[in-house]
Amino acid sequence: MYQILTDSECDLPLATLEASNVDAISFHTKIGDQDLINDFGKSYDINEFYQKIQSGIMPTTTQVNVGEYFEFFKPYVENKMSIVYIGFSSGLSGSMSSAHQAKSMLLESYPEADIRIIDTLAASGGEGLMVLKAIRLQKAGATLDGLVSWFDENKMRLRSNITVDNLNYLYHGGRISRTSATVGTLLKVKPILDVDPSGKLRVAMKTRTRKKSLLELADLTLGIIQENPSQPIIITTSGDYDAAEVVKERIIEKVSTADIQIYPIGMTISSHTGFGCVAVFAMGEAPRV
Repeated sequence: MYQILTDSECDLPLATLEASNVDAISFHTKIGDQDLINDFGKSYDINEFYQKIQSGIMPTTTQVNVGEYFEFFKPYVENKMSIVYIGFSSGLSGSMSSAHQAKSMLLESYPEADIRIIDTLAASGGEGLMVLKAIRLQKAGATLDGLVSWFDENKMRLRSNITVDNLNYLYHGGRISRTSATVGTLLKVKPILDVDPSGKLRVAMKTRTRKKSLLELADLTLGIIQENPSQPIIITTSGDYDAAEVVKERIIEKVSTADIQIYPIGMTISSHTGFGCVAVFAMGEAPRV
């Protein structure tokens, strides 16, 4: 048996992870002098956090460091358990590099340790779908080698489509220029973003008005799932649950049997999207390009 590990950026409910004995390492967020731990709501109220970013507060985030990963992996290694860490995109954070460094350090002291690290090249519900797939594979009897092989062959089929309601957070995160943020806000531009093959965010298209951006998210997802409409779909949002429901209802209107869950986006990603981000994650048939 092997241990599945992940991090707080998978945005799955804590109860879901605990039910399958999946452990997660927490990312960090800071508002002023206040340090917050993204521990799935155990020590903070996510809706209170959303209120703060809705008011215009700009939190800062830090990657998980090597020492934290070392201590996270170490108990399993000491107990001679094989582990597989399914983590946040290396294209969005340096934390994946820290995980690999921690693995190298542990192998120096425990050369027989079996530590696998999977860069999902995804975030939020996209990473969450990958974790759920790992859980299903393990329960179905997949070996660790078999699980890793599935990810090698299929993780690039994951599609992420995202819209934000406040362009200033994309500007502060370096995703768009100040001019684009200013002009876009004046013209009510609502971009549709996706995640490229290297795991980085990019602007895929631009829409006008919030409603159009939400309908575009739904329609893009319908195109993605047409070969497998019964697959699990995750929608995440940084506080705008009504908007998330609009997207869900549009999909169900076309595919009544769609399996859709809506979850809140954690503090780390919300810090870079602002209030009102809505994202949809599903598996396509072909790799993303």
